Amino acid sequence: MKNRLTTLLGIEFPIIQGGMIWCSGWRLASAVSNAGGLGLIGAGSMYPDVLREHIRKCKVATGRPFGVNIPLLYPQMDEILQILLDEKVEIVFSSAGNPAKYTPTLKERGVTVIHVVSSSKFARKAMEAGCDAVVAEGFEAGGHNGREETTTLCLVPEVVDSVDIPVIAAGGVADGRGMAAVLALGAEGVQMGSRFAATQESSAHENFKQRILTTGEGDTQLTLKEIVPVRLIKNEFYSRVQHLYDNGGHVNQLKELLGRGRAKLGMFSGDMIEGELEIGQVASRIRNLPYASDVVHSVMSECNEVIEKLRKRS
Repeated sequence: MKNRLTTLLGIEFPIIQGGMIWCSGWRLASAVSNAGGLGLIGAGSMYPDVLREHIRKCKVATGRPFGVNIPLLYPQMDEILQILLDEKVEIVFSSAGNPAKYTPTLKERGVTVIHVVSSSKFARKAMEAGCDAVVAEGFEAGGHNGREETTTLCLVPEVVDSVDIPVIAAGGVADGRGMAAVLALGAEGVQMGSRFAATQESSAHENFKQRILTTGEGDTQLTLKEIVPVRLIKNEFYSRVQHLYDNGGHVNQLKELLGRGRAKLGMFSGDMIEGELEIGQVASRIRNLPYASDVVHSVMSECNEVIEKLRKRS
């Protein structure tokens, strides 16, 4: 499948692996890229020297395009930016911040920049800042999310109609049927996080991977909107958060409960009780732990089958 996005990124299939914290190291990114999609290293959970190591290892593991996802609110952003430039990273996905601050510097060095947005307003701002494409992420997605709670089904066509750069759909997509649906809405590719979190190459703890496989419909919730909105699996930690809400807890109490390293505790260290377990609603449809290459090929194959079936119906 060739379109503006595959041409822009130099990839075979318009399938992007989300740059998730604690899940998206060089092994996962290189596996997805080698399969014909675009793998992303998730810089949000990496110290600068660790990020540099992952970039270098990814270059050894694949000769195909890969990228790095950077949360723009990262406290060491200037150092991260310099690493990206020094290591000649060619594709950067940015999120959680204003793309106007860093996009011009990246573009001057020939970097392809794609920004994650939760509204058509932010999509237009990203385009005006010089971004080459945007990821329209609905609130079904795991991890940090938009406050608007706009679903992918509603968000994607709004963003497509608002910009003239390629749109990548994210949130609630884990198979070929989902991919075909968002392509019908005007997206030119998909970004999948949860599906790739539950793969052999994901750097997530085995406990977390197994918890994903048992997550049912309604087992996740978008919460902590007073701090940074995040979708979590409902575990004991989530229950404590909800207890604070039910009893009129203040922002400072929520911050104290959240503390530091709560996501690492759950997703990377494997504490399913006290850890913050970030995953999307689509986890209820994930029931196996395949290799990343199998995900890329099965999603693309199923998508093509769905499109062909729809053609035959008309």
